[in-house]
Amino acid sequence: MSRYVLEPNSDASEAPKRVALIRREEPARLLEDRRELVTTAPHLLLREIILIELVVVVLALVSLRFDAPLEGIADPFHTPNPAKAPWYFVGLQELLHYFPPIVAGVLLPALVVIAIVVIPYFRTNVDLVGFYERPWKRTLGLLTILTAAVGALLVTYRVWPVLVTTLAVYLLLALPALPFVPSRVRRRLGRVPLADWIMVWFVATAVVLTLIGILFRGPGWTWTWPWREGVY
Repeated sequence: MSRYVLEPNSDASEAPKRVALIRREEPARLLEDRRELVTTAPHLLLREIILIELVVVVLALVSLRFDAPLEGIADPFHTPNPAKAPWYFVGLQELLHYFPPIVAGVLLPALVVIAIVVIPYFRTNVDLVGFYERPWKRTLGLLTILTAAVGALLVTYRVWPVLVTTLAVYLLLALPALPFVPSRVRRRLGRVPLADWIMVWFVATAVVLTLIGILFRGPGWTWTWPWREGVY
């Protein structure tokens, strides 16, 4: 690091020197990336409108070709078995199969809501720096301990789907730290920030739980292969 000493000088013919002071929490790379940003409207808004229109057209065409998989008229004396929630709640219903109701129905959703409210107030991904583009050994050690603790909890309650997705995302995150990994893969995965890895784990877990609840749960919420018995 260069050291600059500011001294008074009255020589007007000498070329002036400028010193830029950058705070520790605001790296120089962030200052350069600001010139590449664009406004939300109309750049992002226009793309979202086009995508919404395409989705509406595709859904309209699909509805003309296929009938909606509706069940019969609701009968309070003959409830379906299993009684499945809408698809966006089936993942939560799948968690109820493993955890006690107070944990899966109250504690875990409350933690997710609290995380969604609190995370935007932290500087989680402002500088857009990959996980391995900064000192990572200590952070990786902490993530290893956290993954082991979460894995032990999941094994205790036998939540195998969440355990598989958790281990898969952790192995992908830790892959660049292994010596035998090709340099191309190491560079590609090393540029992914930690916040993106957390989001990948959350989305992968939600998708796996939802698919299991929709396709592989039959009467009494038992495991059922969809090609052998109906699950609706």
